[in-house]
Amino acid sequence: MLRIDNKERILKLMSILKEETDEDHELSLDDIIHRFKQTYGPDLKLNKNSLKDDLDHLIRQGFDVTINQEKEGLPKYYSHQYRLFELYELRMLIDAVVSAKFISKKETVQLTGKIRQLTSHRQGKLLHNEIQIDSSIKSESPYIRRTIHDIHEAIAERRMITFQYGRFDVNKQFNLSHEGSLYKVKPYALTWANDFYYLIAYYFDAAEIRHYRVDRLRNVEALTETFPYEAFDVSKYVQSTFHMFAGDEEWIRIKFHNSLINVIIDKFGREVSIQRAGEDHFILSTKARVSTGLVNWILSFGSGAKVISPSSLEHTVKSEVNKLHSLYNDIT
Repeated sequence: MLRIDNKERILKLMSILKEETDEDHELSLDDIIHRFKQTYGPDLKLNKNSLKDDLDHLIRQGFDVTINQEKEGLPKYYSHQYRLFELYELRMLIDAVVSAKFISKKETVQLTGKIRQLTSHRQGKLLHNEIQIDSSIKSESPYIRRTIHDIHEAIAERRMITFQYGRFDVNKQFNLSHEGSLYKVKPYALTWANDFYYLIAYYFDAAEIRHYRVDRLRNVEALTETFPYEAFDVSKYVQSTFHMFAGDEEWIRIKFHNSLINVIIDKFGREVSIQRAGEDHFILSTKARVSTGLVNWILSFGSGAKVISPSSLEHTVKSEVNKLHSLYNDIT
């Protein structure tokens, strides 16, 4: 006759309740004993009174055990219903992981599997993700997860970092910028924008704040050299950029068609400064980083957006419109 000690028995009992039960699935003492025997074999000796004592002990120690008995004399049913995450919260986490381009396909499968373990087996099966993993847009780099971890630690410890940076060319080859020389920066923050992770940092060589795609970093190294705390508003920085292109910050005024008001609120928030301009338009006034990203963003609205100021931005947009006009006029 096989026996297990008290500590092993209570740990296994917790595991059964966590993995096999939830608000829709309960187990009787007979069911629990059956689960034990599935693991340890049919010769396992278990006492129902001992299991009841174990359940009472778990309850006293704060472990959630819900007891259900419909009528006196009928069997009691037990379940573990409290979870740190609700099912819909886990589903949102899985959707975010699957949608993130900077997470490789292999890591996506690993992370979603771990998230499913945060609930019961049956509820975990309900977390089958409807968003398909598109490997064509997933990162191929196996080092991003470690890079993100290292940068987070450097930010927390206010340690400077160095790295190499690069981009793909038209031959799909990755080339290091600045002939592979190291960038030395003060890392301020990591942010997730446009489905990618970005490092926002002070770049010493240019004496300005810049941002870098984390999946394009290579050979990241945290230095022993530290820097003092500097207040930095991440949300303000990200809000002022367009498609994460760098540029000098200026006041801009753009006239939009009323149909685009939700696009503007999504980008700048409800506190954004706007004023009516006739019946069909409004004018946006905000600080923004004037860049190629901003110009492309404006052009994406076609005739629904018109730059009012600054004049340099108006001129740049007009120049791009003329180039587009010439490009399509040349098509025969």
